[in-house]
Amino acid sequence: MVDLSVLLLTKNGAQDLKRLLPVLFSQKTVAPFEVIALDSGSTDETTNLLRQFPLRLVEISPDQFHHARTRNLAAGLATGKILIFLSQDAVPTSECWLGNLIASLDDPTVGAVYGRQLPRERSVTERRDTFDVLYGAHRFVKDPAHRNGLGYRFYHFSDVNAAIRRSVWDATRFPEDLKVFEDLGIAKRMLDRGWKIVYEPEAAVFHSHNHGTLGLFRRYFDIGYTLKLLKIWDAPGTQSSLRRDAWKMLKKKLRTIGDSDRRLFEGLKHHIVKSAGLFLGLNQDYLPLTIKRHLSAFRVFG
Repeated sequence: MVDLSVLLLTKNGAQDLKRLLPVLFSQKTVAPFEVIALDSGSTDETTNLLRQFPLRLVEISPDQFHHARTRNLAAGLATGKILIFLSQDAVPTSECWLGNLIASLDDPTVGAVYGRQLPRERSVTERRDTFDVLYGAHRFVKDPAHRNGLGYRFYHFSDVNAAIRRSVWDATRFPEDLKVFEDLGIAKRMLDRGWKIVYEPEAAVFHSHNHGTLGLFRRYFDIGYTLKLLKIWDAPGTQSSLRRDAWKMLKKKLRTIGDSDRRLFEGLKHHIVKSAGLFLGLNQDYLPLTIKRHLSAFRVFG
């Protein structure tokens, strides 16, 4: 058994993996680690590229992929005491990324750690503003004994760049009844069972996706649905903290846009569609099933 298992879920990610894999295998200040890549039907050069590195490649068919189930499968194949989840398009910013990510697990009360995500160079303003809120420069500990005024961010967790103690994963696992936001689901399970979760900004990766207007609306529809499903929406501080941060982001847009009518329009449009998507997702019980299926980005209604 090794101490660390790095788990990569891949599909048609050759261009990103060309940057990620050399950095991953040059990590310092950590014990030897295994890497398991679980590929779900790549048709580009992904699998050929993976075979050039000292890792274990497992291939499944595309129809077998499921955000939670596939991560549980990868974790079950691992032998490490600590499971490192890293997205194929998340590129560590330094050779100390892995050491920084796992350092907090020296504390036996910490069940998981997630690292900072920095927007890529061509990221849109909406993504940069969102990352500024969710992935700041200051480390903090989410302790179930007291929520530290974190509000909705208390349950926020991302398996794009994360480490989970294997014994904690054994006890919680990614909830396979969720088709998406499986990281939110496992974080709630961990915190509800008393484990601490640490946000570590020194373990940073470059990672971001630009979403169009419709994509943002549908994504936030699914977020609203999931927050309600997991009973996070009614948890202490969730609603007030979301309103506070949304207002802060809106004021920031209005202050920094200046005389650019186009940027002002884009900023307000994104703000409105995200709010509308979240509202409808929270209240999806009142919508016909056919409508909900069209509004969901991740087909959470089948």
